[in-house]
Amino acid sequence: MPVRVQTADFDLSAEVAQLRLSNPRVGAVVSFVGTVRDLNEGAAVSAMELEHYPVMTERALEQIVEQAKARWPIFDALVIHRIGPMQPLEQIVLVAVTSPHRGEAFSACEFIMDYLKTQAPFWKKEQTPDGARWVDARESDDTALSKWKQ
Repeated sequence: MPVRVQTADFDLSAEVAQLRLSNPRVGAVVSFVGTVRDLNEGAAVSAMELEHYPVMTERALEQIVEQAKARWPIFDALVIHRIGPMQPLEQIVLVAVTSPHRGEAFSACEFIMDYLKTQAPFWKKEQTPDGARWVDARESDDTALSKWKQ
């Protein structure tokens, strides 16, 4: 199950192509790329740094993908999450899902991202004109997660 936590950037086209080519029955590929914003909660953001707990983070991401595979008939999923210092416009995260049909792929991709935002052990620190600040979870992320609760 492809889950990677890394400092290096990723090539969206290459990653999706590799995932797609792993199974000739793939009828749909859905991907999401999250990027660093230059504005958050009304403040300019000049840089962001992501921290994590190695091994614990990877295992949490693997469990999220396993849950998606248990809910939908998807073939595969890829999660790449960057850590370390980043600048606005840089890619932070890639979630890509393959399945026989688009509906399952869209749902699984959204599910993985919603769980990742709220359940994966990452910590974000932003650099703003007022200094560094840790970013708390947003209520909108918890609301998005609640639709998946059964």
